[in-house]
Amino acid sequence: MSNMTEILENQRQFYNTGKTRSFAFRIKALTRLEQAVSSYEPQIKQALKRDLNKSSAESYMTEIGMILEEIAYLRRHLKKWMEPKKIRAPLAQFPSKCFQITEPYGVVLITAPWNFPFLLSLQPLAGAIAAGNCCVIKPSEYAPESARILKKILRAVFPPKYVCVIPGGKETNQRLLDQTFDYIFFTGSVPVGKIVMQKAAAHLTPVTLELGGKSPCIVEKSANIKMAAKRIVFGKLLNAGQVCVAPDYILADKTVEKELVMYLKYWIRVMYGENPVIHPDYPSIVSRRHYKRLMGMMEQGEIVSGGYGDKKTRKIAPTILRNPDLQAPLMQEEIFGPLLPVLSYETLEDAKAYIAKRPKPLALYLFTRNRQAEREIMDGLSYGGGCVNDTIMHLASSSMGFGGVGESGMGSYHGKDSFETFSHRKNILKKSDRIDLPVRYMPYNTIKEKIIRLFLGRS
Repeated sequence: MSNMTEILENQRQFYNTGKTRSFAFRIKALTRLEQAVSSYEPQIKQALKRDLNKSSAESYMTEIGMILEEIAYLRRHLKKWMEPKKIRAPLAQFPSKCFQITEPYGVVLITAPWNFPFLLSLQPLAGAIAAGNCCVIKPSEYAPESARILKKILRAVFPPKYVCVIPGGKETNQRLLDQTFDYIFFTGSVPVGKIVMQKAAAHLTPVTLELGGKSPCIVEKSANIKMAAKRIVFGKLLNAGQVCVAPDYILADKTVEKELVMYLKYWIRVMYGENPVIHPDYPSIVSRRHYKRLMGMMEQGEIVSGGYGDKKTRKIAPTILRNPDLQAPLMQEEIFGPLLPVLSYETLEDAKAYIAKRPKPLALYLFTRNRQAEREIMDGLSYGGGCVNDTIMHLASSSMGFGGVGESGMGSYHGKDSFETFSHRKNILKKSDRIDLPVRYMPYNTIKEKIIRLFLGRS
């Protein structure tokens, strides 16, 4: 079916049958999705290799494995989450009981980016299914092979009246956003996120926006510098830095900056060799346009390592820069590539002030052994989420929600947060019809008012 309106109408009709609401239906759908991801693993890996040159191990670790873990977590906890929740009834409503039940939104749109084309399509899809919705997925045109396999997988296990993939470019995005959905889940850039929110406002459609920004990494003087460098290199160079929560820049205490840079260079050599652009498992930049943009950013700081690329393979060597131009795009825009600026600070308060003056980041990383410094940064700054003495790994657990704040996004998903994101919570009061206290009814008098004041004061 190529007619977008027809697809949505068919999904709405199927949703209105009520079939997607039952626990049995949701569990069966999650199981089928889980089995499909496992059986299509070789084709998923092949697609990721073609689109982004991801290695087999990285493809499983950052996409396939995380999808399977998420589905298993949802299946394990779904029955409990679906149960009505009892709520204490106020004395003023005696005799009554209060409870909360969850219901699906209906037909939802998931718009996925190119950097993790399977993870960021199927992980939210699993949450939408668990919550009982029908779903349209719009994959990115910048990962065409992944979009093709994604469509093939979902067409094999679900009818389009339940789950449908609609590929295409900018025009398809515009047409989809002009449709009426019950919920929109978007992962991508801040500028496009603003367009999505504007379009959703026309229909008063609720949204989750998983955006990005410049996620800082603070290396405090008490940190284990060698370990910090190792984990920063891992987090920064995963998918060649094309990760929304990758460390965007480092703020290092001036007393450890030189040592940190030395170990950063050391771990790059250990993990990727002397010439990373020829390493078979080092990912490519997604397009020539992004390659050119990143190569231009190199001129905005003092290169101390890397600083070159291979135009043919679109690979850019891991590049460390010092003394970056703070007004240049390198320090004003999300880098989204393997360039790592390093700044030094005099006091931790200086580092904190630098971050606080800028838009709230999606992630923040702190390396320290100082408990006071940890509390000062973790509690004193606003950001989506983060790690102490690690990078990236906070989003790898289904038991913790993941999302941004301010310009880095709104809403949260993973595990229970996914179920709640794609569910509407209805709060209900059930009143007894055997007893009816007359105090709330007209005509009123001073005695009734005293009773009302007494009851409301004790609620």
